[in-house]
Amino acid sequence: MNRSTLRRGLVPVGIVLSLALALSACGDSNDSAGSGGNSSIDCTTGSIKASGSTAQKNAVAEWVNAYQSACPGATINYQGVGSSAGVADFINKQTAFAGSDSALKDEEQGKADDRCSTGPAINIPMVGGAITLAYNVAGVDSLTLTPTVIAGIFNGSITKWNDPKIVAINSGVTLPSATIAQFHRTDGSGTTDNFTKYLAAAAPTAWTLGNSKEWKAKGGQGAKGNDGVASAIKSTDNAIGYVELSFAQDANLKVAAVDNGGGAVEPNADTASAALAKATRDGSGDNIKLKIDYTINDADAYPIVLVAYEITCQKGLASSDQALTKSFLTYTASDDAQGLLADIGYVPIAGQLLTDVRASVASIS
Repeated sequence: MNRSTLRRGLVPVGIVLSLALALSACGDSNDSAGSGGNSSIDCTTGSIKASGSTAQKNAVAEWVNAYQSACPGATINYQGVGSSAGVADFINKQTAFAGSDSALKDEEQGKADDRCSTGPAINIPMVGGAITLAYNVAGVDSLTLTPTVIAGIFNGSITKWNDPKIVAINSGVTLPSATIAQFHRTDGSGTTDNFTKYLAAAAPTAWTLGNSKEWKAKGGQGAKGNDGVASAIKSTDNAIGYVELSFAQDANLKVAAVDNGGGAVEPNADTASAALAKATRDGSGDNIKLKIDYTINDADAYPIVLVAYEITCQKGLASSDQALTKSFLTYTASDDAQGLLADIGYVPIAGQLLTDVRASVASIS
């Protein structure tokens, strides 16, 4: 049984996730009781709720399975409701942490800080990913797109698969005269925010709508969550949409290569990692925000990427939530947890950034 099958069998949306991997045993409170398992999990007990990014949902499912298997006294309930809803839940004290594919905006940061009462809310990058252009066009097994063409498809100016602009960059590919069925997110989405950041940066003339968690372009069809968009593409002939790589893989969807000017690049863990390695820190300290260069034209770097952040209180989280939140995030930042990501369509955090992430988690008190 592969991980995707395991995940689908054990982790339906919106319920507490069951357990699959035994890494270590756990005792009461913060004490670990070893059972020959992996020492990367230092168990604690209790129950927390979290919500947000659907892009990272498959990664969180793997981590929750591992943590709860090692720590039967702990329950972590993560619901993939979209980044906007996750941030709102956190601000409204409904959850211990939020998952968001975009760091807190300035107006959100102040509200999140107020929720934390005795300390700031911090953004902790934990999962990297590639945003794919997944498609369902019969007979088309290879497709390359450029920033301008992608913008044209999603702003509604390119409506046919055999449009000359698509044909020109796909020599030898027979494209149908069919109308393009374009899908986008209906919920407030960090994936949308990152995708539109890419369009605004890489195709500023063709995409004039800026970036937002809310979809602003007219036309097309909407679906909720990465899984909803992937399902819609799979069930619709001549469809295309933007989804995180893990969901494209789970749905067995074909994905386009993207040519930012340095050659066509396929989305995978290695090419997305190459792009994220060039991200820069925005600010300093334990509140970590990253700036991604969406105009990168390296032949080995896939340019449409995202980072999912876990957002929580550095100080001021309810004592009943603080210990388990810190323990769980300490595990997700471990080599063992990050090592699970590549096989399921994500990009591990690595190098100095991972060192900084671990320091940020350690500062939670």
